[in-house]
Amino acid sequence: MHAIAYDDVRDEIVVPQEITQAIMTFRGDADGEEPPIRVIQGPLTQLHQPDVMHLDAVHGEIFVPQRDPINKILVFQREATGNVAPIRILRSAGNVRFSNSVAVDPVNNLLLVNGSVMNGDRRESRLLIYNRTDEGPVAPKGMIGGPQSHYTGGAFAVYPPKGWILSTSSWDGRRGGSSLAVDDHYVGVWSINDRGDVPPRWRIGGPRGTFQMIRNMTLDPKNKSLIVADKRLNAVLTFFFPEMY
Repeated sequence: MHAIAYDDVRDEIVVPQEITQAIMTFRGDADGEEPPIRVIQGPLTQLHQPDVMHLDAVHGEIFVPQRDPINKILVFQREATGNVAPIRILRSAGNVRFSNSVAVDPVNNLLLVNGSVMNGDRRESRLLIYNRTDEGPVAPKGMIGGPQSHYTGGAFAVYPPKGWILSTSSWDGRRGGSSLAVDDHYVGVWSINDRGDVPPRWRIGGPRGTFQMIRNMTLDPKNKSLIVADKRLNAVLTFFFPEMY
């Protein structure tokens, strides 16, 4: 399990379970050996070792990326339970491939996907931008990536009021943004309107070794802060980031 989501409106916790091939929802105040209140599980779900997911609490949907055996993103209703089919499926098109990070901008109705495309004889990371409700084999409406962007992909966070996309990356574009322990990880901030090989508007971290292995992050708008979890440092770091807000 590499993801967890909290629905602060309904006071529920949603987690993926790779071994049991399931998406489980618990009460927010669950304690001890307590069963989930809902479980999405079974052959109709098409779930295959789900270890990450994203909850869109505004529209009541759960997004689950699936890289193996087919590049696709499964979308379920938040209230779904049992052996149920997805309400829609986004599939990769052309030479685009999905990775395992997704995020939803519920205000601007966008789905952000960490992925890659073929450039000559090598596959390069790209930040893929889709409409939130896209389904079937659809080309992204926009992509960010290239040598100037240094984009290598990883965890996501979004700040819809200003249209910001935050993603972990690396100064060395040949390395995975969060899959390896290196001393040049950073958090980059792009706009939802950015396209192509553009550098981030802001960077936190970089060659000086602020981070080593970023696994996830979240925003604290009330305190104008960014919170980052680093697996190799075994730490949670908080940054005051008023410029973004």
